[in-house]
Amino acid sequence: MTTIGIRELARSSAILEGHDYAQIEDKKTKQTKGLIVSNEYAEVVKKYIDKLVAKKHQQEVDEIMQFAGSCEIHSRFLNLTDREIREKIAQEKYGE
Repeated sequence: MTTIGIRELARSSAILEGHDYAQIEDKKTKQTKGLIVSNEYAEVVKKYIDKLVAKKHQQEVDEIMQFAGSCEIHSRFLNLTDREIREKIAQEKYGE
């Protein structure tokens, strides 16, 4: 894998020619900043990343959906706002 510094890339993008992909690294901190892919493979990489993101979102939705419908609302609270529900509970509890 070709590693290119951020400053080198800023000076000249011609350094990328002849490479399918290159890892961008901050030479000072040795921290990887990203990956540049040639235009030839860009669409393949984009599809792969889109698939990963969709899978992650689906997992999050599945986690939420396992709780959906697990609570039942008593019939006396149907079609009431949250404020009306609190008032009704207070009336029943304190007899006002």
